[in-house]
Amino acid sequence: MPTNFTVVPVDARADGGPDEAAAAAEGAEGAEGAEGSEAPGPPEGEPDCQDPGDGNPRENSPFISHTDVDQESFLEGKNMALFEEEMDSNPMVSSLLNKLANYTNLSQGVVEHEEHEEDSKRREVKSPRMGTFIGVYLPCLQNILGVILFLRLTWIVGAAGVLESFLIVSMCCTCTMLTAISMSAIATNGVVPAGGSYYMISRSLGPEFGGAVGLCFYLGTTFAGAMYILGTIEIFLTYISPSAAIIQAETAEGEAAAMLHNMRVYGTCTLALMATVVFVGVKYVNKLALVFLACVVLSILAIYAGVIKTAFDPPDIPVCLLGNRTLSRRGFDVCAKFHAANNGTVPTALWGLFCNTSMPNATCDEYFAQNNLTEIQGIPGVASGVLLDNLWSTYADKGALVERKGSLSVSVPEESRTSGLPYVLTDIMTYFTVLVGIYFPSVTGIMAGSNRSGDLRDAQKSIPTGTILAIVTTSFIYLSCIVLFGACIEGVVLRDKFGEALQGKLVIGMLAWPSPWVIVIGSFFSTCGAGLQSLTGAPRLLQAIARDGIIPFLQVFGHGKANGEPTWALLLTALICETGILIASLDSVAPILSMFFLMCYMFVNLACAVQTLLRTPNWRPRFRYYHWALSFLGMSLCLALMFICSWYYALVAMLIAGCIYKYIEYRGAEKEWGDGIRGLSLNAAHYALLRVEHGPPHTKNWRPQVLVMLSLDEEQRVKHPRLLSLTAQLKAGKGLTIVGSVLEGTYLDKHVEAQRAEENIRSLMGVEKTKGFCQLVVSSNLRDGMSHLIQSAGLGGMKHNTVLMAWPESWKQEDNTFSWKNFVETVRDTTAAQQALLVAKNVDLFPQNQERFSDGDIDVWWVVHDGGLLMLLPFLLRQHKVWRRCRMRIFTVAQVDDNSIQMKKDLQMFLYHLRISAEVEVVEMVESDISAFTYEKTLLMEQRSQMLKQMQLSKTEQEREAQLIHDRNTASHSVVVTRTQAPSTPDKVQMTWTKEKLIAEKYKNKEPGVSGFKDLFSLKPNQSNVRRMHTAVKLNGVVLSRSRGAQLVLLNMPGPPRNRQGDENYMEFLEVLTEGLDRVLLVRGSGREVVTIYS
Repeated sequence: MPTNFTVVPVDARADGGPDEAAAAAEGAEGAEGAEGSEAPGPPEGEPDCQDPGDGNPRENSPFISHTDVDQESFLEGKNMALFEEEMDSNPMVSSLLNKLANYTNLSQGVVEHEEHEEDSKRREVKSPRMGTFIGVYLPCLQNILGVILFLRLTWIVGAAGVLESFLIVSMCCTCTMLTAISMSAIATNGVVPAGGSYYMISRSLGPEFGGAVGLCFYLGTTFAGAMYILGTIEIFLTYISPSAAIIQAETAEGEAAAMLHNMRVYGTCTLALMATVVFVGVKYVNKLALVFLACVVLSILAIYAGVIKTAFDPPDIPVCLLGNRTLSRRGFDVCAKFHAANNGTVPTALWGLFCNTSMPNATCDEYFAQNNLTEIQGIPGVASGVLLDNLWSTYADKGALVERKGSLSVSVPEESRTSGLPYVLTDIMTYFTVLVGIYFPSVTGIMAGSNRSGDLRDAQKSIPTGTILAIVTTSFIYLSCIVLFGACIEGVVLRDKFGEALQGKLVIGMLAWPSPWVIVIGSFFSTCGAGLQSLTGAPRLLQAIARDGIIPFLQVFGHGKANGEPTWALLLTALICETGILIASLDSVAPILSMFFLMCYMFVNLACAVQTLLRTPNWRPRFRYYHWALSFLGMSLCLALMFICSWYYALVAMLIAGCIYKYIEYRGAEKEWGDGIRGLSLNAAHYALLRVEHGPPHTKNWRPQVLVMLSLDEEQRVKHPRLLSLTAQLKAGKGLTIVGSVLEGTYLDKHVEAQRAEENIRSLMGVEKTKGFCQLVVSSNLRDGMSHLIQSAGLGGMKHNTVLMAWPESWKQEDNTFSWKNFVETVRDTTAAQQALLVAKNVDLFPQNQERFSDGDIDVWWVVHDGGLLMLLPFLLRQHKVWRRCRMRIFTVAQVDDNSIQMKKDLQMFLYHLRISAEVEVVEMVESDISAFTYEKTLLMEQRSQMLKQMQLSKTEQEREAQLIHDRNTASHSVVVTRTQAPSTPDKVQMTWTKEKLIAEKYKNKEPGVSGFKDLFSLKPNQSNVRRMHTAVKLNGVVLSRSRGAQLVLLNMPGPPRNRQGDENYMEFLEVLTEGLDRVLLVRGSGREVVTIYS
């Protein structure tokens, strides 16, 4: 967190009172403190000035809260004058400790922001006083114990049996316990501000994981709200007021569908009401939290009291069985076929349900006719021994009859009809994994303590203790309830999800003491309160994610009302919650939120494991009872539970998280939170670099790892941005790219310009989509800086093997006499370093990444074999969209003695084996005499070289020699004037040597004093230079005849001369070789093979 510090004198007075002065000294709120407190002015007679320090901007301190530093307060005493320059950016230790001691974390609850004027006084913030019990233990208890305990736990015990239910609860509780251990380690590794679990994950695993898991946690909390609302409506419509149903079923088969429609209607209305309550008066929701918690605690105590009571006084709750089938006791009272009336027997209401008439001779259901009706006690008590019958699972298909094992039953030959008969049927198919998915939401809620870290007196002590104690308590409650339910309640009653055999009463309520209504009302209010808490917490979580700015399309949800309430986030939360309510089935919604919570818990464990294994210096949790193996076990258990609950839901949840991760990565998460994934990447990079250090890559793995040499102008902007476009087209994001540049000067003087230049280069790399690294060097001269880059850029095995640079277009200009020297020396450096060199000529004519060539050729002139780089480059370029439609043509040069036909066949076969498709043409260069143009061009080149050497004399000599040249030219042109009647000569020194000037020199008068230039005008061209120029002129003509219209021409780049005296001639040769071509890429290989015909 960025941090500022404010030093306020102790005698400051807001209203003259000591309390206000103390509050001002503490400086609890940075923003308002900056407005409400003013630094004291200097005493009279002293100048109001501040030491400017070293002129550097102040840095943000990596501590807790910050306000502007008062320079005058720092420099008030003389005994710290030695550190005056450091104080401009670094606070004194006394001030730092004072701010840390007075630090108070703002409450994470609802903060009503008061409107204030510009000159409003600083408000005093009360330090939090909540301890472990109130601040962590009870909130976790309230969030963990909830709707599943009251509505589904008895049914889970009945379907899975005591043993498998024990296994389900043990797995889920172990998962949350391991997660709590990991969470405790993270939560005690520094201060956890607003955001709770989202903050912990994002700051530990980075913005990509943080955004993905944060949204998953948000969706889980939102669907939890939908589940609690559905639980509230189920309790109301099933157990409190069944007659309140709006939609009535016409037949027994339509009761389930009608119930779902009623759940949707009532759920939508309840959601709207709860959202309005949260929007208008959320502070009352927090105040009612203790009331809702009291309901939960009283309900659980009533359950235990009821279990104790069954040991010596079991309740009288008869259950009617027909054979071994359980009957729904809603349409009859007497569990018998006949009952006595008026000294006789008459059929009961049950008879009328199974028979076509109420007469004794009526035709009845065959199973009803052959089996007897019996009554058993639904809750026989803890001492009845029913536990042995309930140990094993009794899974069933959807619509199956709830039957009692061990009861006498006469089977019928053919299955009788069951529709319309008062049997208790299973509403969904039950098996182990389904029950895990339905049960897991009952153990969520362990993050409640960390979410309230700002309200705690000592968060680093309270969060681990309170959370782990809450998990131990709830685990004991769940495990003991499983055993007690199995020991007290009959199996058919346990499997009766909606209590139909108990006249539609809540099963767990019938067990409770003193009244079933304790459980019914308590569970109703607890689920209602949990729904309100979810609708309160989820929007704030979304708001925290939106304000982090890592997911751009969510930024609108970071805004809210003037008091900070997340209005837009609440609206989105209500809409998502409505989708869960439209599902309308508690059993269908529970696995959905299980996925999201499990994914959140999995990444909490991953964060702890990564931080522990990396041993980052900042990883110093106060909670010591953790280990990376426990975190890894917790992560594995979470992943296993995800696929156990529902493999397709797990895949969907992982797909959602993966899409969010890639989206944040694609948009470029520019947040640096010191996360563990960054450390993991560094460790992986370190390992990989050590692995590739052992030797050079195989030819099959060779690809150009490019060092791009950029030139900068006076404002540190890139001169040739198209060079980066070419790099992106050549690399397409693969391999290593280092973008380098050199600033001339010393680092102490140029470090600001260097930073600006690096920012310009990085921004241009982003525009051109060039993925790589930027390396800028400040050197005393450009020549040494470029040499340093070629030698030292990269690290270990990740070093460049190719240098890409632009052709120095201005090398002939007078004011740029050293550009060609730097260029030639760079060519020599790359050769010495055994690196390939690519020189782009006319680089500003190269295409941008947005351009597309619809047609054209990429021509390769293969004169000298350079390891195959000439053929590899066009293949790589054609992978990019810019060059994809271009054809590749390869030209090679045949001498007189060569068999051009055989050369063409061999080249075609070679390309076939290389798997490169290209047109092949062999060009014959017939030997011819050296033309007069070549001779004359060589002469001009050498005379120009001599002139350049003369210009490197001292200033006095330059002036003298320039005057001699002027006089000589005047005399020469006078002769020309007399003979040709030409106009008078100009009086300006001519620095360009032309053909006319040479003709004039033939008629010059031999005057004394110009002997120093005698050799200059009577030069005979060097025969070696003549031959080189002849090759350049001849090859240029051949290239122009065939490749003038090509989109790109790749040429072998001849090496510089061994004799450094001819460097400027080398530049002239290359200029002649590429004259008349638009886009040229000169290629000089590294001396090793880069393509192979083998697989």
